[in-house]
Amino acid sequence: MSDKKIALFPGSFDPFTKGHQDIVRRALKLFDEVIVAVGYNSAKSRYFEIDYMVDRIKSAFTPEENVSVMVYNELTADLAKKTDASFLIRGLRNTTDFEYENSISQVNRYLNEKLETFFLITSPDYAHISSTIIREVHKYDGDVSPFLPYEL
Repeated sequence: MSDKKIALFPGSFDPFTKGHQDIVRRALKLFDEVIVAVGYNSAKSRYFEIDYMVDRIKSAFTPEENVSVMVYNELTADLAKKTDASFLIRGLRNTTDFEYENSISQVNRYLNEKLETFFLITSPDYAHISSTIIREVHKYDGDVSPFLPYEL
C-alpha cells in the first residue's frame, strides 16, 4: 500500500455539473489523486447513458493526470478498498445535503473503518445547481450549457 492520498468522489453524476467539477478541483489541493466514481443508484433510472457521462467527465479534466473516472456497481466502501482510497469526498449545498450525506458516511465508516469522509461546502457560484434541475431543463429543451463543464 502506498502513502499516496487517494480520494473517491462517488455519485450518479446524471449529469456531472460545474459544481461537481469545482469539488474535484478543490479536493486536488488536499489529495494526491481523485477518482470520480460514477455509480448506479438502485433508486433511480439514468437520464444520460453512463458511458456517455464518463466520456464527458473525462473531457472536463483533460489534461489533469491526477483525476481518473470509473464506473462502479457495488458498495462505495468496497470500491474504496479495491482502489486503495482512504477518503471519500462529498459536496454539500445545504443542510438537507448534510443530513443525507452524514448518514451515508456513518454507514461507509461502519463498512470500512479506514474510510474517512471529507465534506466540502459547495462554492456559492454553484450552490444553486442540481443534477435534478438540469435534467428537467434539458428534458424540455432548455439551455443547460452554463451549468456543465463540457458540451452535451
